[in-house]
Amino acid sequence: MGGGVPLRALTPVPAKTLALMAQKGMSANDPILIRAYKKEAEMEVWKRGTNGQYALLKTFPICRWSGQLGPKTKQGDRQAPEGFYTVTPGQMNPNSSYYLSFDTGYPNNYDRANGRTGNYIMVHGTCSSSGCFAMTDESMGELYALARDSFAGGQRAFQFQSYPFRMTAQNFAKYRNDPNAPFWKNLKEGSDYFEALREEPRVNVCGTRYVFGGQDVAAGSCSPKVDTLVAEKRAKDNHDIAELVAKGTPATRVVYDDGGQNPVFRPQAPASTLAFANLTKKDEPEAPYDPKEYARHHLGEVSRPESLAAGEREVEVDAKGRPVMLAAAEAPIPTKAAAAALKAGSDKTKPGSVVAKTNAAPEPLKPATPARIMVADADVDSPSYTKVLGSLLTGKASPTPAADAATIPAAAAAPETIQPAPKSGKATHTAHAITVPTVTGAVGQKAKVAAEPAKAGKPPAAKAVPAKEATAKDGLVKDGAAKATPKL
Repeated sequence: MGGGVPLRALTPVPAKTLALMAQKGMSANDPILIRAYKKEAEMEVWKRGTNGQYALLKTFPICRWSGQLGPKTKQGDRQAPEGFYTVTPGQMNPNSSYYLSFDTGYPNNYDRANGRTGNYIMVHGTCSSSGCFAMTDESMGELYALARDSFAGGQRAFQFQSYPFRMTAQNFAKYRNDPNAPFWKNLKEGSDYFEALREEPRVNVCGTRYVFGGQDVAAGSCSPKVDTLVAEKRAKDNHDIAELVAKGTPATRVVYDDGGQNPVFRPQAPASTLAFANLTKKDEPEAPYDPKEYARHHLGEVSRPESLAAGEREVEVDAKGRPVMLAAAEAPIPTKAAAAALKAGSDKTKPGSVVAKTNAAPEPLKPATPARIMVADADVDSPSYTKVLGSLLTGKASPTPAADAATIPAAAAAPETIQPAPKSGKATHTAHAITVPTVTGAVGQKAKVAAEPAKAGKPPAAKAVPAKEATAKDGLVKDGAAKATPKL
């Protein structure tokens, strides 16, 4: 200890990083800016040079973040925040229970304007997250030292930018139908400013939106002038997005069991396998960090390791953000002709139609087992992807408390037997439900079809059986925001 401050908070910036600064014309006391990306699980440290522009110093892999892509909306939702935040020296915590930490500044003015709650959302050591960005102790020590030295050089506060993913045209084309897309487009305005000018954007909040720009925004303008370079970048990105959509890029959503982790911390494949994999991935960009270096880091307690093992799921969605269900290729498409063929006494056959056997004894149809499908709300309360998309990904039914649900049979049959499923109310801060027709009748290729005798006139109908709901496991890590006197 030194003057009440633990020695780990006084550890100097590593010599290797200082050499990198010298190579890039930077000094230890130059101002910094930090950018975090959830999907890529990376955190970048930028430094401002004498010309006033920022340049990338180093990228750190994030050891753990929790929740889903999308902003934090309320205390206890396990969501890591997204937005533009300010970190002052008073938000640095040398006595953190998680090695070292700094408070991101959530909630900011934007969050409060949108009714969002929660606090003590940190960037800290120890690979455990319940709404924070968790780094390894070694990485957190270096981040802390970089910020400490910048404050010592006169920087009053640094900007912390948090994004769901890198703000590229490819990502916006893919995630265009996500319920959070309008919010992410607003974040991209600030990202465009930084990337086009390499200057820290001034941030203001007008109504419930971010406003980004220069001095006019700092003065309170809600209609700031857009720099020519920023406008050109936005126009090019919009053109690229439209082109990717026109070429057939599917709209998708990414769902996690509970957040993610940079792949560098996962068990590495044998050296021979990696060598072969490198030969087949020549087009992929090289990682800005050495996997061997971070594989040696002591991770400590990793929160919800079973969630990390599940990985991310990318699901195609429609214009309203609902999962697109594709019928099996071998399943017959219901037609009126097929339905007519099911009627007793029919001897007309067409390709793909089902022929009724008038001499066969009636055989009961197997009921179609429906699957519950849930779509995550923008402020999804559940940390589990099984609660978000249910059997769409796992093949098992999932609990869907306080939410609507729709049943979808494995395969469709005669249109005459289709009846709309009843809708129920929708609860606040829960998943949106998809209501689709409940289909009864003949099922897919595994069902055996047999007609009743001619007197019956029509085949027996099968009733949809609701999927059995599973029981969700309790979280292994409590939300740090709930602590009365946190030591994060």
